[in-house]
Amino acid sequence: MARRRVSNPLALAVLSCLTERAMHPYEMSTTLRQRGKEISIRLNYGSLYAVVESLAKHGLIRARGTTREGRRPERTVYEITEAGAAEFEDWLAELLSTPVREFSSLEAGLSLMAGLPPDDVGMLLTRRTYALRAELGALDSMQTQAAEQSLPELFLVENRLRRALLQAELDFVTDLATRIQDGSYPGVKLWRRIHDLRGEGVSFEEISADPVRYLGEEGRFFQTSQK
Repeated sequence: MARRRVSNPLALAVLSCLTERAMHPYEMSTTLRQRGKEISIRLNYGSLYAVVESLAKHGLIRARGTTREGRRPERTVYEITEAGAAEFEDWLAELLSTPVREFSSLEAGLSLMAGLPPDDVGMLLTRRTYALRAELGALDSMQTQAAEQSLPELFLVENRLRRALLQAELDFVTDLATRIQDGSYPGVKLWRRIHDLRGEGVSFEEISADPVRYLGEEGRFFQTSQK
């Protein structure tokens, strides 16, 4: 990925707004929220204002003037520069064409799940499925509303991706939780035995020092992995 002068994805959203017309920051925020972009881009007014300042500092946008509505304070209206338009097109093309390895919190948790007893992990993963189903339901409701309003799919395509990813995660987590809970997950008996021993006051250091004594023949895995 190219090194960007401003790398916050919110900056790309700001540039996108300004390719349409000049706007002040509050109008940018309102436009993005009306279009549901806060689902795919972290959005709050404070961070948006900081992004606007950074884009202006790097010459990607510039102040065009000020506007005032009623008794409200003056607001600076910004427009995109030629350099900003080129940056927007190049950045967007890179995001669409180049896969990036992203490290999710779920992956981190799964990679370390052996640190909790299997019964706890099964319960926690089941709890996660409830939240995933709720989020899927919310996305489906949004899609239904969009269809009723005849909103072109082009403007909600990121929701389709989000739904596909959520469904894949739900299927994976449901299967994993089920196999842990019914005992069919490979190694679950050994996993449970380790935590039972630790509950009895045996440290993991003691277990790993003499795994066959504590875990039987299955414990030889530890001897192999430590070589």
